[in-house]
Amino acid sequence: MTPDDKVNILLVDDQQAKLLSYEVILHELGENLLKASSGREALEHLLKSEVAVVLVDVCMPDLDGFQLAAMIREHPRFQKTAMIFISAIHLSDMDRLRGYEMGAVDYVPVPVIPEVLRAKVKVFVELYRKTRQLEQLNAELEQRVAARTAELEASTARLKQSEERRGLALVAGSMGSWDWDRTNGDCLWDEGQHRIFGVDPKAFAVTPENVRALIHPDDWETLRVAVEKLFKNPKPQQAEFRIRRANGDVRWCLGTASPTLNSKGEVVRISGVTVDITDRKEAEERQVLLAREVDHRAKNALALVQSIIRLTRANSVSNYVEAVEGRIKALSRAHTVLALARWQGADLAGLVDEELMPFKTHDADKIIVEGPKVLLQPTHAQTLALALHELATNAAKYGGLSTGAGRVRLIWKVDGGDLVFHWTETGGPKTDTPVLPGFGTRIIMASVQGQLGGKVDFDWRPEGLRCVMSIRMSDKIGPPDTVKNGHKPALKGPPIDESDFVITGNRIMVVEDEALVAMAARDVMTELGFSVVGPFGKVSEAVAALKKGDIDAAILDINLGGELVYPLADILTTGGVPFIFATGYGPESIDRRYASVPVLQKPIERRALERIFVRPDEVSIARKGGRRAPISAQ
Repeated sequence: MTPDDKVNILLVDDQQAKLLSYEVILHELGENLLKASSGREALEHLLKSEVAVVLVDVCMPDLDGFQLAAMIREHPRFQKTAMIFISAIHLSDMDRLRGYEMGAVDYVPVPVIPEVLRAKVKVFVELYRKTRQLEQLNAELEQRVAARTAELEASTARLKQSEERRGLALVAGSMGSWDWDRTNGDCLWDEGQHRIFGVDPKAFAVTPENVRALIHPDDWETLRVAVEKLFKNPKPQQAEFRIRRANGDVRWCLGTASPTLNSKGEVVRISGVTVDITDRKEAEERQVLLAREVDHRAKNALALVQSIIRLTRANSVSNYVEAVEGRIKALSRAHTVLALARWQGADLAGLVDEELMPFKTHDADKIIVEGPKVLLQPTHAQTLALALHELATNAAKYGGLSTGAGRVRLIWKVDGGDLVFHWTETGGPKTDTPVLPGFGTRIIMASVQGQLGGKVDFDWRPEGLRCVMSIRMSDKIGPPDTVKNGHKPALKGPPIDESDFVITGNRIMVVEDEALVAMAARDVMTELGFSVVGPFGKVSEAVAALKKGDIDAAILDINLGGELVYPLADILTTGGVPFIFATGYGPESIDRRYASVPVLQKPIERRALERIFVRPDEVSIARKGGRRAPISAQ
């Protein structure tokens, strides 16, 4: 290889040791190796020299690899320069897509395998060398084109067409290519094109009728408009569309088409590539769903915190702060356990350990915990975390954890279809059955019985409290159910217009499966002077309540532990009963049939409810209004 045959390879990395290692690895290729320790130095090399391949580190302090690639691509000289990214960190699919958009042709992970790096660089060096030689040959052919025969002119045209298809396939990913001759109507597909459309090359005839039969009917017009635009403005066109294979499978595709013109400027041939982008589309949909779910969980968590703040009672500010902080920390600890399992469920033993950890001492026998491995659903993990926190806090203040000799024993077991907890306190002060249940007891009762549909039994024995909690395994244990909603979502939520929300009485039904949120909503509506029916955590319970008496309005949570509230909403709509949705989901997730129903986003403020249900000029009318006939619950 002569010095004139050598090409330049630019190595960019802010660490000299890594630059030296790349130089050693690539030395045997026999090419010119240019080194740059920063993005700016790399740009200086590019302006001075022709470079075949740029090997660039993704993470650099001054100008990272993505930014450098974008700046290189902006210059006309370097729009086709091959760039290989080297990354020492795990790149997500979104990072890779970003890199390809910036102009990357390949990635090399760290630690670098010398043979792999040499092979990748060698491929693009040879491609650059061949391209440069081809450009030189083309220049020579153009100088002799006037003197050459018509056969040589036709050969040159075919070579140019082949080069255009090759470049187009490289940009689009070389997934599938096609070619249509407008003069004779011939259309040719390669193997990749047949594979994308799911047809047999030997049995499928590429005709306009057969191709149209495979295009999704809703997307045919998009392709037709793109083709018409290409004839009017002969420049490469792109369009996304769906295909429907013979087996019913629907795939998303990205089509790119480029025209070839004759001497009169007329389109005589169209060449193109098709890329299957189904995985990308599905990833985008998952991202949207994930964002909605994160938003929903965040709002539900804030609604829980709001309810804790509203419902907590104390005889001093310091006691109030202590109680609120303790309950919020209980939720936080539950979130920690869920996060470790990526919100797929919560290990009961881990949850119990987190909640009792603040109360443990050096005495290992102070708190005894026993039970089999059980996986809880995420929403029920939070509920049980609060219940366990209330039991432990009560024991620390008044029971088995309030004295040195006191003990607590928590045992759970699976009994048939039930998960049963036995909380037993001994050695503490003598206990008596309270005259009125405290707020902690109310939380436990509402959470376990009201929200989880279980049972709670308190036995205030002289030697200490004994509490038994039972939860149905089939309903509350195991992976969370997927909410299946076949309805089309509303595009946007309606503005709340109090003039359209007219109630004639004061019986308000509350349907909410989160116990504390339901308790807070009930208390607010009671303070506003309404009679609350419920709260109910299931659609069946609310429908059963409708059979017993009429109501004047309703507040409905949309998702009740995986069960949608729409059947109840249908009954209320049929009966002419106004209602609002209170939800952590965005308005775009609501069935579009209810696009006119007011939506309150959790956490809900008292004044928002007061604005809808209490109007100063009609308070007396609302309280004295007539009754409507009972609704027939179907």
